[in-house]
Amino acid sequence: MHTLKFNSLADTERLAKLLSGKISGGTVILLSGDLGSGKTTFSQFLGKYLGVKRHMTSPTFNIIKSYNADVKLHHMDCYRLEDSEEDLGFDEYFNDTDIALVEWPQFIAEFLPEDAIKINIQYENENERLVTIEATGDNNIKIAEDVYDKFTA
Repeated sequence: MHTLKFNSLADTERLAKLLSGKISGGTVILLSGDLGSGKTTFSQFLGKYLGVKRHMTSPTFNIIKSYNADVKLHHMDCYRLEDSEEDLGFDEYFNDTDIALVEWPQFIAEFLPEDAIKINIQYENENERLVTIEATGDNNIKIAEDVYDKFTA
């Protein structure tokens, strides 16, 4: 697990930019953290650097929004699925050609693939976030290490 301290929005954007340059189709990013910690902001920056042209908003009511970019990006907000057993066909979004970005992944844990990059954003105060990155799967572990090394260089 790698830990970063963010002191500005620029840090969030920088992490998203670094990560966007390393991921490709088949990558699953699990984004967790408290309400207001910056998950959707991170998602918007990641989408921007992946080539999403439309404004990305939190898919809280839709649960899943898909965006055409250099690689198709599926943005999921599973907050409303707490205490739900509903399968919305998640397996079709976790595939070898698209990128899936999942906010509140704990609410669909049984549907998640084994290999993923996990990013947790913890709200410290108005200007500080504690961000942890961990990964499962050889390729994802290498991506997480590369991104961490470049961020801290």
